[in-house]
Amino acid sequence: MCTYQTVSLPLQGSGKGAGGWFTLTTATVYFDHPVHSSAEHTVNIDLRNPDRGPGARVAVELDAASARALAHAILETLRSAPATLLRERTTAISAR
Repeated sequence: MCTYQTVSLPLQGSGKGAGGWFTLTTATVYFDHPVHSSAEHTVNIDLRNPDRGPGARVAVELDAASARALAHAILETLRSAPATLLRERTTAISAR
């Protein structure tokens, strides 16, 4: 069963697609049937820049265990980074 819960948020970053690197401005995360993954349901993450058209998109489909592991790895990486390095980026995103 699909939850239809979708979370969208602005972000700052870069992604690499078929046309090379591009600026990312938006993330959408949802739990649904995948397009390509063999899992029945996946956490789907779309990292996009809508202003650059449909080609400016990086899509990820992760099974639940992989999504949790990735979330923990991201949080652990941020916990281990010096606060002075995090402050600069956090301020830029919070200003939006």
